[in-house]
Amino acid sequence: MDEDLTRRLVDGGDLDGLLRRIDDLCTAGDWDGLWELRDLCHEATEQGPALWPGAANAEYRLALEGDAPHAARAVDEGDSRVALGPLAEVAASTHTWGELAPHLRPGPVRALVAYERALRGEDLRADRSIDTSVFDLPLRVEPWEGTYPLATYEARRAIFPTPALHELFPVRALEDPGRPTADLLATDALAELTRPWTTESNGRGDVVGVEGDHLDAIAALGLASARAGRITPDAALELLAWTAASGGAHGRRRGMAAGRFNAWWVVAAVSGLADDWPVEPDAVGDAAARLEWFAWDTDEPPAGWSFRIAVVDPLHSLAWAAMANDQRLE
Repeated sequence: MDEDLTRRLVDGGDLDGLLRRIDDLCTAGDWDGLWELRDLCHEATEQGPALWPGAANAEYRLALEGDAPHAARAVDEGDSRVALGPLAEVAASTHTWGELAPHLRPGPVRALVAYERALRGEDLRADRSIDTSVFDLPLRVEPWEGTYPLATYEARRAIFPTPALHELFPVRALEDPGRPTADLLATDALAELTRPWTTESNGRGDVVGVEGDHLDAIAALGLASARAGRITPDAALELLAWTAASGGAHGRRRGMAAGRFNAWWVVAAVSGLADDWPVEPDAVGDAAARLEWFAWDTDEPPAGWSFRIAVVDPLHSLAWAAMANDQRLE
């Protein structure tokens, strides 16, 4: 490969040429050359020319396609804010823990990669080098969790599967809403799921908690009618985690490992386990099974990113409903 070509492209501010150069370096497996391109783009950006997309793309491609040492370095030193997804999730989608672990720096990012690998089927509970305090979750997917919708990353796009649709009952008029509950911890936990949608993007959301059932909670959102359907606990976890992992239309994606944590935290907050966190995994599973979960909508065509869920604590006759929407503005 022409070692001077990268520098000439950087000196000329040729972003299109640099992106083609990145493709060529990836095809050749020249990871040292790709890292040099990344460094030169960073240096040029500090001096004025706007070549940061070249640096960001190089980091993303290193995390995605590079050998383990370069992928780990991209995760440790790269900037996930401008990538298609968190570089920890990107690297974990194409590399095993055994490949990456020796090259990752100790710290939270290393643990994040481990949790992403656990979501992809690895059981890492025996690895004592991983800092589990980052999430205080087991380093494997528990049998009661079901399947999470995992991201697939490619050179020029990312694929984020959405949870399966649920069968909903016919539309029905809603009665008077239930009396608001004073339990703000569960309300905050549900609101946190869509925080990137509402603070970093164009989204709007609302969460309410009431004394009553799921329809009382949905009515408290100010809706006159809705349709709802009971869903299983694992389906609820899938929906909660997908929502929390997503950045919505323009927000920063947090990744499925963070989405999983937020889903567990909702279960703990609604069921009263949050004060005892961290708790045994089976206790969270039992709590999720005791709660009643509902998907719901207003029988309108979905647009953009949409989140609707209701959860009932039948033991205390309390219910929460959450809704959020986000759309891409061109």
